[in-house]
Amino acid sequence: MRGEPSCPKCGGRVRAPGLFADSWQCDVHGTVHPLQPVIPPSVEALSVVVHRTQVPVWMPWPLPVGWLFTGVACAGDDRSGGRATAVACTGPGPLGGIGELILVAEELGVGLGARYAGIDGPDPGPYMSVEKPAQAKLLAAGRPTPLWHVATAPDDRAVFAGEALGLWLWAVVWPEQSGLLMYDELVLTDLRDAGAEVDLVPCGALSPRLLKP
Repeated sequence: MRGEPSCPKCGGRVRAPGLFADSWQCDVHGTVHPLQPVIPPSVEALSVVVHRTQVPVWMPWPLPVGWLFTGVACAGDDRSGGRATAVACTGPGPLGGIGELILVAEELGVGLGARYAGIDGPDPGPYMSVEKPAQAKLLAAGRPTPLWHVATAPDDRAVFAGEALGLWLWAVVWPEQSGLLMYDELVLTDLRDAGAEVDLVPCGALSPRLLKP
C-alpha cells in the first residue's frame, strides 16, 4: 500500500510498535488502530480489505441505479486485522447532482466513523436520541436495522448511526439533502459474505471524501 498509516481519529501521524509500546500510537489520541493508506478503488483493493478485516464491509447491494464503488479504507494492522472499515459509493443524488455515501463499520472506540461524520468521537452514542423513533431504517445482512440522526454534524452532510452485528454502523452522506437516500430502506450486504459477487462491483474514481472528510 502507498503512503504511511495514520490516526483514524484525526489523520495525524502514528508510531509503529517498538521498544516502548506494543501498539500503534498517536501523539494526540494515544493507542489507536492505524488507518491504512487509501488506494484507488478496484475489485482487488476491495478483496484485500474483505479478507483481512474482523468487522463487516458494508455496501448497498445491489447498488442504487447509477451508483459506483469509489473507495475503501481500513483501520487495523496485520496482527489484529481490520477493526474498522469505510466503503465509499458515489452516484446520482435523490434531488439531482452527485451524492456520496460512506458506510463505516467499527468496534467501540476506533473513531473512524466520527472522523467522517465531522464530530468529536469516538462513538456516536452521545449524539443519538435513541429514546425517540429511528429516523431511518435499512436491512443489514438481512436484519432490520434502525439508524438515528447524529446531532452536531457539519451542515454539509447528513449523518446516521446505529448498531449492526454488534458493532457501530455509520452512514455519512454528502450533500446533506442526499440524506433522503437513507429513507429508501437501503439493503446492505456484508461483502465478507458476498463471495464471487464482489467481482461484479462497478468501480469509479476514488472519492476525495475518503481522504479528507
